[in-house]
Amino acid sequence: MVLAPSPVLTVTIEAQPDGSPEIHVHPGGQGVWIARMLSRLGLDVQLCAGFGGETGPVLIDLIQYEGISVDAVPTTGANGGYVHDRRDGERAEVATVAPPVLDRHELDDLCNAALVEGLEADIAVLGGPDDERVLSATSYRRLAADLGRSDVPVIVDLSGPFLAEALAGGVTVAKASHEDLIEDGRAKSDEPAELRRTMEEMTAAGAAHVVVSRADQPALALVDGRFVEVVAPNFERLDHRGAGDSMTAGLAAALARGADMADALRLGAAAGALNATRHGLATGEPELIRRLAARVDVRPLPEHVCRAPGDS
Repeated sequence: MVLAPSPVLTVTIEAQPDGSPEIHVHPGGQGVWIARMLSRLGLDVQLCAGFGGETGPVLIDLIQYEGISVDAVPTTGANGGYVHDRRDGERAEVATVAPPVLDRHELDDLCNAALVEGLEADIAVLGGPDDERVLSATSYRRLAADLGRSDVPVIVDLSGPFLAEALAGGVTVAKASHEDLIEDGRAKSDEPAELRRTMEEMTAAGAAHVVVSRADQPALALVDGRFVEVVAPNFERLDHRGAGDSMTAGLAAALARGADMADALRLGAAAGALNATRHGLATGEPELIRRLAARVDVRPLPEHVCRAPGDS
């Protein structure tokens, strides 16, 4: 089960080899991108999300076309979206429409759907909203706690107050980017020693395991008290957007199939690394991702690297 509080309609203008424009229309938003990669990796995915207005029915059809089941909660507001022009190789924003704020009835319906679908799932992934005004952060604490009490593994890929509330509810894996941790004031830098301190605080707050992506540097993980780095082959990036969501999906896919955290980290790192070499967000061939995972090294960091001066 994947929670996607605010799916968005994405329109991207690309250049064909002869220079003529090409228009791509897809469902987007963090939860949708995670669900897409999970589906590509062969899992049956139930997406819980709100849909409304003219864009809502279009999004439902596009999501289902990708083989993802949808538990659609009706909303009075239309789903948000964006138009990007990438003909010059870089994304230029043409227009963006914010997603609607869920009223209390819509929020109750969405949380109920995620709870019941989550109880029937092998794993639950809680994605964040496209706009922090969409829903209350406390919803994540309640969902994480309620699912965890029924022994459903919960993975979150969140930041800010949404991450804090999810940790308070208790999660199996908390995944975050080092940029978000620094922006939130949880970490002062991306140095391993500083991130280890932050990750230890996150485990104390309620995460069984913590994974931190660091752009083109190896990801770090705190697994059962062991601090490790996740080293994948280093490729030239075509588009970094969606790589973190692909990593989260890879982690969830492996754990849903009963893998241990080391193998989950390998699959997650491979999915993220390959996605960054592609135009499509949260895309990639599953067999190539699995083959690349065999080349990912999960290894402990030496104590002198991950301990700040003066630490005992």
